[in-house]
Amino acid sequence: MAAAAAAEIGGFTAARMAAPALRPAAAPAPAAAAPPQPSRRAVTVRSLRTAGTETLTADLAGATNGAVHAQVSGILLPFSLHASALGATSVVLISFLSVFVLGDWVQRILVTSIALMNSEATSEITSQAVTANSRRKTKIVCTIGPSTNTREMIWKLAETGMNVARLNMSHGDHQSHQKVIDLVKEYNAQNTDGNVIAIMLDTKGPEVRSGDVPEPIMLKEGQEFNFTIKRGVSTEDTVSVNYDDFINDVEVGDILLVDEKDWEDIKFGVENGVDFYAVSFVKDAKVIHELKDYLKGANADIHVIPKIESADSIPNLQSIIAASDGAMVARGDLGAELPIEDVPLLQAEIVQTCRSMEKPVIVATNMLESMINHPTPTRAEVSDIAIAVREGADAVMLSGETAHGKYPLKAVKVMHTVALRTESSLYNPTTSPSLAAPAQGLHNGEFSPSQLSNMFGSHATMMANTLCTPIIVFTQTGSMAVLLSHYRPSSTIFAFTNEERVKQRLALYQGVIPIHMQFSDDAEETFSRAISSLLKAQYVKKGDYVTLVQSGVTSIWREESTHHIQVRKVEC
Repeated sequence: MAAAAAAEIGGFTAARMAAPALRPAAAPAPAAAAPPQPSRRAVTVRSLRTAGTETLTADLAGATNGAVHAQVSGILLPFSLHASALGATSVVLISFLSVFVLGDWVQRILVTSIALMNSEATSEITSQAVTANSRRKTKIVCTIGPSTNTREMIWKLAETGMNVARLNMSHGDHQSHQKVIDLVKEYNAQNTDGNVIAIMLDTKGPEVRSGDVPEPIMLKEGQEFNFTIKRGVSTEDTVSVNYDDFINDVEVGDILLVDEKDWEDIKFGVENGVDFYAVSFVKDAKVIHELKDYLKGANADIHVIPKIESADSIPNLQSIIAASDGAMVARGDLGAELPIEDVPLLQAEIVQTCRSMEKPVIVATNMLESMINHPTPTRAEVSDIAIAVREGADAVMLSGETAHGKYPLKAVKVMHTVALRTESSLYNPTTSPSLAAPAQGLHNGEFSPSQLSNMFGSHATMMANTLCTPIIVFTQTGSMAVLLSHYRPSSTIFAFTNEERVKQRLALYQGVIPIHMQFSDDAEETFSRAISSLLKAQYVKKGDYVTLVQSGVTSIWREESTHHIQVRKVEC
């Protein structure tokens, strides 16, 4: 085959050629004394096909002390980067990659710029990593109550580290919760640099809960019905309850409401545009589906987080999380209903299940319980936070510590510093294993948009980890920011979105700083404004490098079949 079209971009030549013979990418030979080198670098991409496997080999040959080889074996991964020995003073940086999917296999890789950086540039990136990795990635949920429901305290909580304000509907009334919602929205309106506070409404759930009944029991007016504290009873006229003092607390003439006020609270949340519902005592996915159907009918864009806190929910864990938008490990009630020694194991299982489904997970209850009354935590509480962070929780939660505790700001500060210190031991690009998107088959001979998004999310993470750069992603739905969060890059994900609701939701996801910004029709103009806003907020500085991702199920400026990863130097 003759050589195909060649394009000259930014002083470099990219040519697509056919290989005269099938061969793997050769490893670079040790360099002898380097002769004078031309300023131009050549990029040759050879497309090879065998009986059962396509191999795409790109030899990026330049006049350095070695070469870089990018090779993909099979059609499941568009590209993989393997750096060879380049000598002590040079690094080759692939700064813009576009993969075009045509037909049933990857036809070509277009390398639009290759930057050669000397040791000084490499040093700049290394020093940049210190700043990039000093931001906490695990989010903090704070319950707002009498200790914190003023304007001054909401502001101080946000500045200390709060990412989500939780309204516990078991306490207070709609008027007091309305005040908190208004204050949080006022804070968000005044702070547009990425310090976003989401609002979570936590439903009350039943105070006294009955045992399981095989089928609904229909009662007639005047019919006698029995409640017993004996566990496991369920007949047509008797059911067990979980409250041992029930028979002592109920008097003759008392009215028992076999109902709950959750729906009134849910309607209150819809009216006020909260971001999340935390739903109490979810036993199966049916409750989630009913709530989501109601929200859809009300045209309410609110995500549903079930609280895993009852023994009945554990057998249905997979289906509950699959139907939901995340989960909360509510360890207090979970420990009351199950053997207490099972709770740590269930916590790890719930976190892992959410991680595998790319859904956020919150670890809650008793994390800094002693700080309700004391200014310092116990060592066990510090370890508890660290374990949740190491397990991969998106967020950790404070309840009484910030709702009615004596030291709410100190509790947030402790949670912040412990999470940050623990994260610093986890994110080391030189020791952490590389992530790769799972291999998936093609549908009708083509990659699906979600498959490509997964592959580019994985490779963007590896590139950002290797170069120690923050990631900038532009998203209308939040899906690519969520996917990148799932891969847990070593530095921050700056998610720019033109949707206010998406910005609010992303506040819960690990490692994501969401920023609202209107997109223009010109991609470069939008990129420039995004970087300028990061400079203004001092998230980056001149000379830093950033990894910019254009991918996802919904394309914004790019062609549907093209996904971009760029590495740019901040110049302005």
